[in-house]
Amino acid sequence: MRPPTPPRGRLPILFSGFKKFLMRGNVVDLAVAVVMGGAFSAIVNSLVKDIIMPLITAIFGKQDYTKLKVTINKSEFAYGDLLTNVITFVSVAAAVYFLIVMPINRINERRKARLGIPEQATATEKELLAEIRDLLAAQRNGR
Repeated sequence: MRPPTPPRGRLPILFSGFKKFLMRGNVVDLAVAVVMGGAFSAIVNSLVKDIIMPLITAIFGKQDYTKLKVTINKSEFAYGDLLTNVITFVSVAAAVYFLIVMPINRINERRKARLGIPEQATATEKELLAEIRDLLAAQRNGR
């Protein structure tokens, strides 16, 4: 029996490569992560807009700094929009860290302690470099 002949032309080859690319596990994982990130960003943005920014307004006054500017030698520097974006970024980062990352880390630490999993000692960069040096020296001397 003869094996089937491969399809002719560039189009089937192009699509078979595209299909292989799409079926890789990391591409699907990345797609899921992007979709989940988009959905999660709505939650974080709402938290910042509806909770954190009103708190900043209650403490410091108005929360819209976009119109702030300074004029030097007839040149106008509008720094207010940058300031608003920096405040928003820091607020989002703080919300993600304190409301998501820190609690998940604590949960994982408690789970590891409950299961009796020892904490891994992390070596410093200096210790790692010394270990590499010693391994290379031992390898050189062993020749």
